Amino acid sequence: MKRHMEEVAAGQRFEFGKNWESFLSVLNDERIKEAEKSLTEMLEHKSLIDKQFLDIGSGSGLFSLVAKRLGAKVHSFDYDPESVACTAELKRRYYPDNSEWTVEEGSILDEDFLNSLGSFDIVYSWGVLHHTGDMWKALENTKNLVSDNGLLFIAIYNDQGVISRIWRRIKKAYCSGPLAKRLISILMIPFFVVQNIAISTIKRRNPIKAWLNKGKRGMSPYHDAKDWLGGYPFEVAKPEEIFDYYNNFGFTLMKMITTNRNGCNQFVFQKIKPL
Repeated sequence: MKRHMEEVAAGQRFEFGKNWESFLSVLNDERIKEAEKSLTEMLEHKSLIDKQFLDIGSGSGLFSLVAKRLGAKVHSFDYDPESVACTAELKRRYYPDNSEWTVEEGSILDEDFLNSLGSFDIVYSWGVLHHTGDMWKALENTKNLVSDNGLLFIAIYNDQGVISRIWRRIKKAYCSGPLAKRLISILMIPFFVVQNIAISTIKRRNPIKAWLNKGKRGMSPYHDAKDWLGGYPFEVAKPEEIFDYYNNFGFTLMKMITTNRNGCNQFVFQKIKPL
């Protein structure tokens, strides 16, 4: 906790947990069902009964909750203490006395901590590993937590070259202090509006509906935008880099969704048991 607070104070890290705390105020059954739909579609499993599910960087706790609703035995951890509190709050609301959902504070970069966890049938980390400050080390540590024949579901920011480098500077500036945060927020509102209208026009969609539909996975457009602006540390990777990395360690790609814009490329791998 102390190290996290020091990083935030030094402008080296966004306070994801505060954003998730605000998100919990708008979480409802509809959002939970949408999150459940997104998880089952990617994993191609409608039930997780008797599966061991690890949520790396659990954030709000929404997908830990979804995994529990699907029957999994869930272990959630996050580096941000306020995110841990959010996940614990969802457990308190929905599964207060359930011993098969564990919530704790921990880092995917802490190998001693990871060694205490064991391995899991499903390892889930959506939009987290690129915020650790050492993405490739986080990716390496994550693969070791997957059981033989288990699934790994990760989402990593898309590498857009120069555009990604510009966003990294914006995010770093956003986290540098209250004045910069306000200024960047004000300046970026027109950008998001114009971008949404332009994309909606090209795709012949209603821009209001298009903005609201950004809440897929049960997320909130407002909190997603705030997370995007402040999401620092910030690293990116091309889809083929992620594929090649895990393929070299015996993981088979089961499903992939990519983007050619800002946002995450999503991957589901299976760790094939050696013969």
